[in-house]
Amino acid sequence: MQTNFTAEQLTDPHIAEAESILRKCVHCGFCTATCPTYVTLGNELDSPRGRIYLIKDMLENGRPADKDLVTHIDRCLSCLACTTTCPSGVDYMHLVDHARIHIEKTYRRPLVNRLTRAVLAMTLPYPARFRAALRLARLGRPFSGLLKRVPALRPLGAMLDLAPASVPPVSAIARPAVHPAAGERHGRVAILTGCAQGVLDPGINAATVRLLTRLGIEVVVPEGEGCCGALVHHMGREEQALASARRNVDVWIREIDDDGLDAIVITASGCGTTIKDYGHMLRLDPHYAGKAERVSALAKDVTEYLSTLELPMQERKNLTVAYHSACSLQHGQKVTMAPKALLRNAGFTVRDPAEGHLCCGSAGTYNIMQSEISAKLKARKVKNLEATKPDVIAAGNIGCLTQIASGTSVPIVHTVELLDWAYGGEKPPGLA
Repeated sequence: MQTNFTAEQLTDPHIAEAESILRKCVHCGFCTATCPTYVTLGNELDSPRGRIYLIKDMLENGRPADKDLVTHIDRCLSCLACTTTCPSGVDYMHLVDHARIHIEKTYRRPLVNRLTRAVLAMTLPYPARFRAALRLARLGRPFSGLLKRVPALRPLGAMLDLAPASVPPVSAIARPAVHPAAGERHGRVAILTGCAQGVLDPGINAATVRLLTRLGIEVVVPEGEGCCGALVHHMGREEQALASARRNVDVWIREIDDDGLDAIVITASGCGTTIKDYGHMLRLDPHYAGKAERVSALAKDVTEYLSTLELPMQERKNLTVAYHSACSLQHGQKVTMAPKALLRNAGFTVRDPAEGHLCCGSAGTYNIMQSEISAKLKARKVKNLEATKPDVIAAGNIGCLTQIASGTSVPIVHTVELLDWAYGGEKPPGLA
């Protein structure tokens, strides 16, 4: 793609990066076939190629974002299916990230939209606040239908619909501690306890710690770690996201330098994609660039790390698992085979649903902010998963688990919960 940035514009490293990404696009349109919003809406401007044109025009002309551009960028799930499809290697993730930061700085959203986004940014990354909000949401749930009748208030109705009927108690796993290996120690890792996942389903991290320690891996929950910053990063709140990244980098570098780490294990793939990108996010910070690169290099999805341990093959089980590959795992991190191989090795029959590349519609806060499109994607995903006739659905991201569970009666659990059970742990509560 031909670009027309001025020499002065290109002195800005963010603009220079955007320009290099734009120049790789050859207008081929392969991305339209795998883009969930284009497949759903059929609008060229709701495809990666269309959004690239909009971003190029905005940045070249140095103008603030307008309502039309924001509408189409907001509809992007950041599922990154387009990057998997693109034959030219267009780095769409970093381009749309830059566009969102530009929007946040130059566009004044309508009042209710601003307030909704602010509430999400001030609540979801903080477990205590999130837990309190979920308890309050139970009181508001009867009014969700009424709220959804008003377009501006529809996200609030969607938020109430997604709130669980009950909130699990605070897990001991969330507290800073060292969980020793059972028997001889073969490795040492840190685990990201995170924010939303630890509130919605603390059993995921508990299963991870049980499994790893039985396998001889010492697991540390470091003092001071917190939200990875993914949620606010995708809102374009750059400084808030970078503050989260710096805090976690400091915490993990301390552990690396003190007792060493073989990996930073992450059980929410949306978080994993962001942490693996810390090196890029902090590349212009002279105090953190090198440290962030070290952290990103050690970040591993739990299935990536388990694949290095050569787990013994288990006896076949009479249980069929439909594996949902979270977008952040398959497209963002390119981890595709490891989860399924681990499940098969553990004795499960694994089935792939049709259209496995398409997003389920969760995408962080997308199922709140873009609930109508999200609902269509969820229905399509659930139909394809149920068509495999599974006994259980497995996935590696809390957003996907919550989204899909709201549309099916088939039990759905995290991949690591099935693996923990297969290797001597507790049966997942969802299968009880």
